[in-house]
This record gives sequence, C-alpha cells and structure tokens, in this order.
Amino acid sequence: MPTVYFGKKGEPGFKLEQSNDLVAVRTRSGRSITRSAGSVPSPLSSELDDGVLVAAYPEAGVEVYRVPVGRGVRSLTDRKSALRASADVRFAGGVLVDPATQEPVLYTENLFVKFVDTADPEDCAVALRDFGLTIKDEVSYATNAYFVSAQEGSGQSVFDIATALLKRDDVEYCHPELIRPRARKTVFPQQWHLKKTTLNGVLVDAHANIEAAHEVTRGEGVTIAIIDDGVDIDHQEFAGPGKVVAPRDATLQTADPRPKDPFGTGPDDGENHGTACAGVACGNGAFGASGVAPKARLLPIRLSSGLGSQREAEAFKWAADNGADIISCSWGPPDGRWWNPNDPRHHQVVPLPPSTRLAIDHVVANGRGGKGCVVLFAAGNGNEAVENDGYASYAKVIAVAACNDRGTRSVYSDFGAAVWCAFPSNDRGHPPFNHPEPLTPGIWTTDRVGRDGYNVGRSADGDAVGHFTNSFGGTSSACPGAAGVAALVLAVNPGLKWQEVKDLLKRACDKIDPQGGNYDSATGKSPKYGFGRLNALTAVTLAKPQPRSAVTVSRTFDAAIPDLQTVSFTLTVPDSTPVEALSVAVDLKHTYIGDLVVTLRPPAGSGINPVILHKRAGGSTRNLNKTYDAATTPGLSGVAGKSCAGDWTLQIQDAAAADFGTLVSFALNLSFTHPSRAVGAPAATSPKRALKKPARSRST
Repeated sequence: MPTVYFGKKGEPGFKLEQSNDLVAVRTRSGRSITRSAGSVPSPLSSELDDGVLVAAYPEAGVEVYRVPVGRGVRSLTDRKSALRASADVRFAGGVLVDPATQEPVLYTENLFVKFVDTADPEDCAVALRDFGLTIKDEVSYATNAYFVSAQEGSGQSVFDIATALLKRDDVEYCHPELIRPRARKTVFPQQWHLKKTTLNGVLVDAHANIEAAHEVTRGEGVTIAIIDDGVDIDHQEFAGPGKVVAPRDATLQTADPRPKDPFGTGPDDGENHGTACAGVACGNGAFGASGVAPKARLLPIRLSSGLGSQREAEAFKWAADNGADIISCSWGPPDGRWWNPNDPRHHQVVPLPPSTRLAIDHVVANGRGGKGCVVLFAAGNGNEAVENDGYASYAKVIAVAACNDRGTRSVYSDFGAAVWCAFPSNDRGHPPFNHPEPLTPGIWTTDRVGRDGYNVGRSADGDAVGHFTNSFGGTSSACPGAAGVAALVLAVNPGLKWQEVKDLLKRACDKIDPQGGNYDSATGKSPKYGFGRLNALTAVTLAKPQPRSAVTVSRTFDAAIPDLQTVSFTLTVPDSTPVEALSVAVDLKHTYIGDLVVTLRPPAGSGINPVILHKRAGGSTRNLNKTYDAATTPGLSGVAGKSCAGDWTLQIQDAAAADFGTLVSFALNLSFTHPSRAVGAPAATSPKRALKKPARSRST
C-alpha cells in the first residue's frame, strides 16, 4: 500500500491500495482496446468485453476497466497476461484506488520534484541522475522544480523513489504524477441570471444585477481564460476580431482548443462543458446568449488530462503567460452523490498537488504584470464540505457556490468556510429534503454548434438548431458567472491586484436567504453562500478608482552589497499624516538573490513592526526589481492608520558565500486616507433599481 506525500517533510501523507477488479491498459497507438477495430472486433477486445470502462485518458491512450471477479470468469492475472501479448499494448496492469471510495488513482512513471530555493541547479541535476531519473521539463513556475521520468517499467517503484528523494535535506516536495478522474461541476428561459425577467408567466427575480452593470462596462480590455474540456471557438457568440486569443490544447500541446471527443469517455455526454462555461463568462450576446462580460476576450484552454497531471499545471502557466486576467475552472475532484448523505465520497479528501499549487502560486504572483491573475474554482456539486476539495478550498482561489432562481441555495451546492461567494445557477427539486422544484430549467448559454452539444436541436432544450442550451447549471455555471463579474471589475479598475479583487467581490455580495444562510454575526459569512450572492452593479461601483493623495520618497544609492555582510540604507519620511497604505520599491542587482534577506525596519517608536520583504527566495535568479505592498506582503498592512514619519531602513543581508551585488534604488510610496473613506469604513451600498437600458445595447 504505497503512501504519497503532497506536503513537506513531517507532514502526513495519504495511502493508496491495490484494486482487485480494475485493470489499466495503455496502447502504443492511442486507440481504445475495445473500439479501435471499428465494426470488426479483435480477439483482444474479448478480454474486456465483460468489463465496464470507468475512466479514460485519450491523450495518453490509457483506459481503466472494471471486470468481474470470482468463479466462472477469467482472472485479472490472465487478462493482463493476454493483453500484454499484443504488440499495440504498452502496459496492462493493476490499478491503485483511493481506500475511501475505491475510485482509480493512476500513477505514471513521472515525478514532480522541487528542491529548496537555495540549492545549486547543478547539484539538483546530479541528484536526479543518481536516482536514475531523466529531466523532462525544468518547471518554470517554481524555483529548482523539475518534472522527471523514471525508467520505463519502473512501476510502483516510483513511490519508493519519491519517498527516498523527499528524505534529502535539499528536497522540499516530491511525489509521483497521480491522475484522478477530473469531474466537471455540472448538474444538469432566457437569461434570468442576468436580470429580472418573466418566464412562462412566472416572475423570476434572483439575478446578479448584470444588466445594470453593463451600463458601466461590458468587460472591455479584459481576458478570461476558461480551462475546461474544449471550447467550440467557431460558435457565433465567440466571433469577432480579437475575441479569441492564445487558444491552447494543454493536453495535446497544440493551438486548437476545440472539443475532440463528441462521445465522451465517462458519465458526461462528450466535451460540451467548456463551450457552455465560456458562454456564461463572455459570450458576445449578439445572437441570443450574452455572457456576464460580453466584451471580454476569451482565452480557451482545452484540458482533458486527468486531475493532478503535469499538463494541468502547465495550463495555468499558459494562461498567465499569454495575458489572462481571470482564470475560471469549473472542475475538480469527483463529487459525492448530493442526494445521499451516506455516500463515502462525502468524507474523501483530495489534496491539491504541489505541482498544481505552485502553478497557481505562479499565476497569482506573476500574472497581469505582477498584479496577479484572479483564479476561480467551482465549489462542487456534492452537497458536501468544500474543504474536502483541495483545489476549490485553496486560499489563493475564489470558491463559487450556486444559488437558485428562488434566491436560496441550490440543493447540490457544496458548503463550508472556503466558499467565498455565490452566483445564480440551476437547481433540482428533492422532496426528501423538502426542497422545491425550480422555476426554470437552468442557465441559458452557448452550446456546441449542431448535434454534438447538450441540445441536439430541440426548441424544448434551447433553440431549434442546437446553438444554445437552456439547462446548463451546477457550480460549473456559477464559477464562470463570477469570473465574468471579476472581469467587469478589472475593466473598471485594471490596477487592482488579485487580492483586492477578491476582497472587493466579498463587499459586493447581497446577503440572500438571511434566515437559512446562517451568516456569522462577526464575519458576515455564510457556509452556504460565503459573503452572499454577487451583485455586479455593486462590484463595478466599488471598483471605480477613488481620489487618493500620495507621496513618494525615493533615492538612488548604487551602493555595494558585499558577500556575507549586512548593509543598511535609510530614507526619511517627513510627513506625519496617518497613511492608508505603504508600498516599497526595491531595485537591486545581484548574481544570486537566493542568498539575500531583505528587511524593512520602521522608525523607532512608530508602533510598526519590521517586515521581511524577501527571504532567500528565487534561487539562482539574478537581480530583484519588485514593489511590495499589503496585497503581496501582508506585514505591510500593519501600517494602515499610522504615522510613518521618521527614518525607514532597508536592511540587506547576504547570507551565503560567493555572490555579490548592488542596491540601485529604494523607494517608499505613502497613500493617505481620503476624507470620504477612512480606513475600515463600511463599503458603499449599491442602488436598488437598475439603470435605464441604453438604446444600442445588445439584448440580454
């Protein structure tokens, strides 16, 4: 029973066990064992004709089948032997499963390894070679991180290799590449989530105030990345010059993000999901389905690789490196059955692998020119604790829950402390929970053109030609809806950092369902809705740049930073007015910034604590030119409301031998509280009525 460690040394791991009825098959051709022969079956397919396909990864040619066991049927061992005899079969073997749910967890013969930032890259390469590993990729989103492969045929010995490497003092993380089934967050009349409307004679007033926000902005100049199972970029709602940018198939490593499998490989009906998500976020609204941010650009990324794959991490980096402002992810670990409180999946914890977590860290630290991409995840559809999902509950993302057309929680929506906000989506009636039927089928949005999508061409399911569906839903729909609101915010104020956007969305929520929401009186947060249902008009109103006075104190030093010494540089702030915020700009040249510890020391008696700005991060990176503020360096938040008058000292310690540098300049930027908005003042409230619709706006 192998143990996997996603954490650092001393942190607990999790165990996997061997299945007695699953077999994994990987072909050289990439074709399915049971479908590759067309209308003429091959003898090989008979080994699995009584099996059930439970997971498939077409990009790797891997399929997992559950086969009968016991008397009267071929043994698992015999089946694997017969499959291995085929020239097209590269691998046929057992499958590891999660002990709690018995769901397959595939491992490859690849590993993710991250050495400490201060390690020498040459020493890292030697260590990997000593373990018989080949470097496939030097991961660019983290320092001294590598994606490596063991020798073919290593099998489960990759777990032993990972454990041995993690014991080294210079290794921070190490784990095999584990791949789980990646679940889409969908629970399967017009756009009631955008405005108050009447459908079939029933007034539906449970929207996110999108139409009113369009009076202010429609998302111009902002790019939303949709990482999903493919996007039909030929759809008329994604047409127009510059609408689609930097398209990518992260799995196949091509520039074509279109859906590839019309039939699907699991419980979902083909690769229809991403097109619907993209429409909710930023459909043009020219032909019948407006997105929340219809003028925003679309960066579509197809990802059909399994949960936890290295391709997953690379998809985030592609988005940030190609101009994404917002990244929307309507997927995650498989959900429990929302109607069954005893489903074992409700207790299954799926952690976020370091390979993907570091990629998310990269995009929030470096995306948007250092302001950080805003990353959103669907909270999940299992009617279970979102904390079980290591992706949606990660502190650097925004977890979006679903609320319904009655203004209450959708019955399936996950809950918990990590839920940040809610956005309108579909629902289901469920008498055992005393949960009423919804007023609408769900969310009207774009569908794959023709008969490949959710709507095969029936007016009852959308439109008569199959370009739109009327029943999209789940937290899958809620997440891109919230992503669209974030795009509207950045269109109004592109200077906001990702943490500031997250905080602004918190303040832009309406507290729906006050009796049932269980809002905490101290924090204002609900386990069902987070801070409430997003109100787009409130969000764009809060986002408008406010008057602010500021003073910058700076100096060019061009002073040496000697090897193995500590040097200090001082700036004097003459103004004693209490500040709202303080940012620090540091520009230094150095041959190895992983040697450096940079500390900002406030004036004596100011009541402000010293703040470490840089602590031996970056490894062998040369030079450091960065601005630190409360969003990126929480310690600077302690300055708010205090006087900064006096001498501020930048202390630079070179803590390791052999490298040296120069401090070019050091600056302090002080922003002062505007009289109309003191620190900690309550957020403005939004108007209660929608603004008048402009004559030329497109219908929503």
